[in-house]
Amino acid sequence: SGMATREEDFVSSVFVANTHTPLLLFSSSGMVYKMKVYRLPIGTPQARGKALVNLLPLDKDETISTVMPLPEDEDTWAELFVMFSTRSGNVRRNALSDFVQVKANGKIAMKLGDDDRLVGVEVCDENSDILLATAQGKCIRFSATDVRVFAGRSSVGVRGIDLAAGDRVISMAVLRHFEATREEREAFLKGIAGEENGEVEAEDIGTFVLSDERRAEMAADEQLILSISEDGYGKRSSAFDYRTTNRGGKGIDNMVLARSGGAPESQVAAAFPVAEGDEIMLVTDGGQIIRCPVDDISKNRRKTRGVVVFRVAEDEHVVSVTWLREEDETEEDEENGEAAGSADISDA
Repeated sequence: SGMATREEDFVSSVFVANTHTPLLLFSSSGMVYKMKVYRLPIGTPQARGKALVNLLPLDKDETISTVMPLPEDEDTWAELFVMFSTRSGNVRRNALSDFVQVKANGKIAMKLGDDDRLVGVEVCDENSDILLATAQGKCIRFSATDVRVFAGRSSVGVRGIDLAAGDRVISMAVLRHFEATREEREAFLKGIAGEENGEVEAEDIGTFVLSDERRAEMAADEQLILSISEDGYGKRSSAFDYRTTNRGGKGIDNMVLARSGGAPESQVAAAFPVAEGDEIMLVTDGGQIIRCPVDDISKNRRKTRGVVVFRVAEDEHVVSVTWLREEDETEEDEENGEAAGSADISDA
């Protein structure tokens, strides 16, 4: 056991830090708070800790959406940026150094309109790509440099994706940029389940053949995007299936939510990158919970529905999906001089 939890709670992230590491805590209302690790209550591995509402001046219904440790080497801050995304589809990029000075009562990280919420905050650099996913099955991938660096923090940002009526952004992910032509991407993706739903048919790439060296290079850099719908369907799709476009467009299809061209039967609950060996935790609005490895979820093309991951009741919906990366915890234990397998983290 790595931390005591209640039945409806679970550990969502684990990272290594020392007592003087600064933490940035971003709230759903667009505020940012800063705290050194030594100000957090210390406890045993089995302790539940203390609620953040007792440590930070949070307003009613304000929750912490992202906890981000800053690099201890302040010289690297000038090379890094913070990317924000909101539920309404806006994005903004700031220099990481803009958040060095944060008072105890916090400060505004991003201005939000009425009924808008902060969806994600991630550190990126100029070689990163940004992936926004929406509830109605759309997504868009664009270069981080398409968003100019803002000097202030009170701006609403710029449009990241043009949302359809009633749609909303549910997640933001930072992907590694990889230069590949359309023919290379389609040749690499050929043979994956659901290929017939791809945008480029085999005859469209003609006799193009991907060399073994190039295929190995693409395979080494491949990232997988996991998408889960509210009715329990899920799939893993290669990031090469998400082409890079200009910021502010209507996006491309991320997940099929209807059968045989009918009306959508559900919405997307989550979409984020995963790696081999990861596990995910799914929670429904009916209080049901399931934990499973992502390796059990088949790889499909982007425009597919996927397979049943969680068999939910007819009036039940998946409301939360969180990934658990236990492999990282094991590596951290080894770096700290602990023998591999010395700690049982199966229930962390």
